[in-house]
Amino acid sequence: MSVSTVAASRTLCAPLPVLGRDVTVPLVTGGEVAYAALDYAASAPALQRVWDDVAAYAPYYGSVHRGAGYLSQLSTDLFENARRTVTEFLDCRPDDQLIFTRSTTDSLNLLAAALPADCQVFVFETEHHASLLPWQDARVSYLDAPRTPRQAVETLERALAERDPHGPALVCVTGASNVTGELWPVRELAAAAHAHGARIVLDAAQLAPHHPVSVRDLDVDWIAFSGHKLYAPFGSGVLAGRADWLVAADPYLAGGGASRKVTRREDGGVDVEWHESAARHEAGSPNVIGAYSIASACKALTEAGFDTLVARERYLIEKVKSGLAEIPEVRVLSLFGDDAPRVGVISFVVEGWNSSHFAAALSAEYGIGVRDGLFCAHPLVRTLLGSDPQTQGECGAPDAAPGEKSLNAIRVSFGAGTPDEHVDRFVTAVRELVTQGAKWRYRTEDGRCVPAVG
Repeated sequence: MSVSTVAASRTLCAPLPVLGRDVTVPLVTGGEVAYAALDYAASAPALQRVWDDVAAYAPYYGSVHRGAGYLSQLSTDLFENARRTVTEFLDCRPDDQLIFTRSTTDSLNLLAAALPADCQVFVFETEHHASLLPWQDARVSYLDAPRTPRQAVETLERALAERDPHGPALVCVTGASNVTGELWPVRELAAAAHAHGARIVLDAAQLAPHHPVSVRDLDVDWIAFSGHKLYAPFGSGVLAGRADWLVAADPYLAGGGASRKVTRREDGGVDVEWHESAARHEAGSPNVIGAYSIASACKALTEAGFDTLVARERYLIEKVKSGLAEIPEVRVLSLFGDDAPRVGVISFVVEGWNSSHFAAALSAEYGIGVRDGLFCAHPLVRTLLGSDPQTQGECGAPDAAPGEKSLNAIRVSFGAGTPDEHVDRFVTAVRELVTQGAKWRYRTEDGRCVPAVG
């Protein structure tokens, strides 16, 4: 590590307090160690601030928009104040709607259900399945993986230039890859979309926890993200953006809360008048704790200051990258090149190891939790690993079709709550496993690589 990097570390903030920082786990080699949670890209731990806020509110929990009692009124105010807090966090336009959903996946499926008739959708094959798959009922154009940010913009511009200019169109793009962590040129892609009469939705699941996100500055039409990646794992997500397509669409779910008025007809049926506000797509009893936890996380990140959080994360990214670069057997995966800006998400493969075996050894022998596999982004990972054979039949090797390689990778991810020690232990563990091998025997159980017993 460079002298400047070491010096910079002395001026960085401490990690934000998160739940689980004191949890210890057993090692197969004996003893226990503090668990190193390095799978933030899947689910980040709850911020202590979020947990404390939820715990303080919990005794006052009541039905939202349903009751005249004090707790119901308090919960309703809490829910709607949470909507305003998240709207401010995203720097939404005055007439945007913010809908609370279950997750990014739920948000994008909601938007897919609200697309105008004959809408054409453009999506890169590099997307997470949450933003790759919801558009099956529309006319979808899947775009090849670009190898530079400029190529991404050019690819989209060519595709949009060939579309029917009179019909509606939507572009779906990620803000930061859940596989490589690389930042995508969202503002430039939005400009290309709008220049060709299309709209754009941003999958910010991996971007919002790491960087400030402004709907107005990026000029996107919608944004979606999940609470469980934003240090608020209480089952809630967000879709925010332009109201017209959402108001024109049938409710995502039919039921109480979405309906303003329901009357019986003489023929025995019912007539329904639906809300035109966000309630139109929030049928059922709202997840007030989930919404409140997201708002709490938004406040905590804003108060900590994204400039400070980003600076510290860049320091951790450099520690991981420089550490892995010193191990010849490790290859870090990238679309845009090693120097591309990224969030704290890094995927790699290790020569001579099946990735499931390697991840199992990190957990069992070092108490380090990472992710292995294809990360719900199968086309992207297959593109990145297309030339890398992996031994079939090794512990934990995923099933492969006849004649197809067994492909998987390892992903390490971290964020505002990650201590330096976790990153240092990870780099040391990778080096030791590569140079010394695993200390334990492993076997395949239900498709996973696990320590062998006996």
